[in-house]
Amino acid sequence: MKTDADLIRQARGDAAALAELYRRHAPAVHAWLRSRAGHEIAVELTAETFAQAALSLRRFRDESGGSARPWLQGIARNLLRTSFERERLESAARKRLRIPVPTADDLEAVDERDRAERLRRRLAAALDALPPDQRAALELRVVDDLAYRDVASSLRISEVAARLRVMRALASLSRLMRGAV
Repeated sequence: MKTDADLIRQARGDAAALAELYRRHAPAVHAWLRSRAGHEIAVELTAETFAQAALSLRRFRDESGGSARPWLQGIARNLLRTSFERERLESAARKRLRIPVPTADDLEAVDERDRAERLRRRLAAALDALPPDQRAALELRVVDDLAYRDVASSLRISEVAARLRVMRALASLSRLMRGAV
């Protein structure tokens, strides 16, 4: 079996060798980073560790009997330190500028608003595609929250006809919106 040092020499011209180095060491690098910074940051920094390693293959010095682990650990440690320093500086700047730190709930709310806006556009298009009589019945029942007898009265149709129009409109919307969320 090739040593890590052999793989690093080979990786200078062979992506498969770099991939093997990644397979050997990514779990340990990720675990080390995760224990210090959490899962999300560890995922990013693990990827960045191997990107930095790929860019600095020629600087590798085999000082550990063929193992690349100390070298990779050093890269990961430097990236983690830089990440913490960047976060410290950003935090200090936010504090000086009195900018609140976004929470996970804030970020989730932004995602939810984005999904709602995409859904709103699809719903508007689906409503436009309804026959006018169905759309009118649906708007009176759902948007205006009228009872079926009031929908019927407003449209000058029977209550049964009002129910049918609303039912057909909802069925059409369901078909048009399928997969929209």
